Amino acid sequence: MRTFTDLAEFAAAVGEELGHSEWQEITQEQVNTFADATGDHQWIHIDPERAATESPFGTTIAHGYLTLSLVTSHVAQTFAVESLTMVVNFGLNKVRFHTPVPVGAKVRARAVLMDLKNSPAGKLGTLKVTMEIDGQRRPACVAEVLALYRDN
Repeated sequence: MRTFTDLAEFAAAVGEELGHSEWQEITQEQVNTFADATGDHQWIHIDPERAATESPFGTTIAHGYLTLSLVTSHVAQTFAVESLTMVVNFGLNKVRFHTPVPVGAKVRARAVLMDLKNSPAGKLGTLKVTMEIDGQRRPACVAEVLALYRDN
């Protein structure tokens, strides 16, 4: 994990890769729980037997939005700013789902600090977050993530 003392030091890292998270295996239990939480019970996600015979992937796949929802916890593993008193998700500029994530695959985030600018409530950061799939050339997801940072 890369550590910054304060937001001024963090700002000096604009344009740099901040690091990557640990690999996390996507389980069928996670996918099923996400399906229950969102009401998206499409068979491609929750029916391993049907997916094995009818899906072009040969297995169930994670919801794209499940992969996206992991961004926050994975980015938290890539860097820290010691002086922060608060971080708030502010939104997304752009999200693309490039490759489905099969259940049983491992994913991790790679983060690049694209911008950090003043805002009335703190510093507004833009991160390019790439959710990688272990062993795959193409990523699962690439997102421009906005976060509001406040420090002392």
